[in-house]
This record gives sequence, structure tokens and C-alpha cells, in this order.
Amino acid sequence: MAGTAPKIGRVLETALYVDDLERAAAFYEQVLGLQPLISDSRFRAYGAGGVNVLLLFLRGATLETVQVPGGTIPPHDGHGPLHVAFAVAADELPVWERRLDEHGVAIEGRTEWPRGGHSVYFRDPDGHLLELATPGLWTIY
Repeated sequence: MAGTAPKIGRVLETALYVDDLERAAAFYEQVLGLQPLISDSRFRAYGAGGVNVLLLFLRGATLETVQVPGGTIPPHDGHGPLHVAFAVAADELPVWERRLDEHGVAIEGRTEWPRGGHSVYFRDPDGHLLELATPGLWTIY
């Protein structure tokens, strides 16, 4: 039983739970420029960086098992403000800061990391803490 675990490739999906799906979609599409991959009345899926998916679920809309053509998706939900960090190029961070300002999004915090990365923090309409982070934050980024 104590053998080596098979390799994990990457985090494929990250989910946030929102109270107003249309309001959240407008923020992620208009402010962050994300393009929807698929959607229905209970969720929106967005591509992030070409390799990750950000899922926005209407809070309480996934409390029952969902039947899909290939099987089932077990119930899930979340509460409270969560955190997601988006990777951005170092030279684009000032451009992002201007964009947030133009859309009336307040930057709540800035951090200069010991390895040289920089982060800015702000909130989405549901209070989730979002971060734009440049390389140098982690040993793997």
C-alpha cells in the first residue's frame, strides 16, 4: 500500500461559487477578458491560460447529482470567500492594474515576493479574493 503515488499532472479545474451567475459572468468576461467554454443555468466554464478551467457555479445549484451523457457528477457546493491566483507576465502587471482601475475594481493589496515575483489582490462581485501573480512567486513559478 505504501508505494509511490502516480504522477499528478496539474490542477485542471478550479471552482468558485457565486450568488448571481450573470453578474459574475459579466465580471469575468468584461473585466478579466475570459471567454466561456460552455454554460448552462447552473454554471459557466472559462479557459484560463489555455490549460486550466475556471468554473463558476451558482451557489446551491449543484446540490444534487447531475446526469450527463457519460455518467454522473456528484453534488458539490462552497461557501465563503475563496482565493484564486492567475499567472500574468511581469511586464503586463501594470497594464492589468490600469485595467482594474478603469473598471472600478479596487486593489486591496500588493506583495513583492522574496524570489522576485509580484502580486496584486482584488475582489470579484461575490467577495472572492483574486490575485494576479508574476513569475517568481513559487519555486515552480
